[in-house]
Amino acid sequence: MNENAVYERQNFGNSVGFGRRPALLIIDFQVGFADPEVFGGGNVKPAIEATEPLLKGMREIGAPVAYTRAVFSGDGSDGGTFALKVPALTTLTDDAEISQIVPELAPEEGELVVRKIGPSAFFGTPLQSWLTMRSVDTLIVTGATTSGCVRASVIDSVSYAYRTIVAEDCCGDRAIGPHDANIFDMGQKYADLMSGEEALAKARAATTANAPAT
Repeated sequence: MNENAVYERQNFGNSVGFGRRPALLIIDFQVGFADPEVFGGGNVKPAIEATEPLLKGMREIGAPVAYTRAVFSGDGSDGGTFALKVPALTTLTDDAEISQIVPELAPEEGELVVRKIGPSAFFGTPLQSWLTMRSVDTLIVTGATTSGCVRASVIDSVSYAYRTIVAEDCCGDRAIGPHDANIFDMGQKYADLMSGEEALAKARAATTANAPAT
């Protein structure tokens, strides 16, 4: 049985396309998620590497860039039920080395870095209002893990009516099976799937087309 045929017959997987003002969201590319001995593994490191040229290009066109960090209090009091499922998350304290953004994707001045204690980049953070202030209508999503915080953020991005683009080679998971399954599902229901290179090219075109006249 061709499972893809079910989605095609029911008319899933249509394109949302690019709007006028794209931004880049980098989710939880922290030192601990780059380390297979902590929270990493799978294809997380290649995803970080693929994000580097995308980040560089988005900066060149002046696009807004936002990051998330999973950060918990030292006593674990804000871990909630998420930490009941994954108690080791509470080791991601603000000052811990494993909770810092990987050096190759270090934020620059003017870029947003939000701390979060839930899977979604939007839950309990100022991300949505920050994007609104910058007239963002298209969100390119990268980060870790594909099946967890990336997916949760993508669903909330759609719920806030952003045109959502998943840069699939710039997303990583500690296991490839969950990565592949969630990439497929997000592509059918919530987002357009592109490589980081393709997403950057679309962002360049959108920015050029909508630049103010001089």
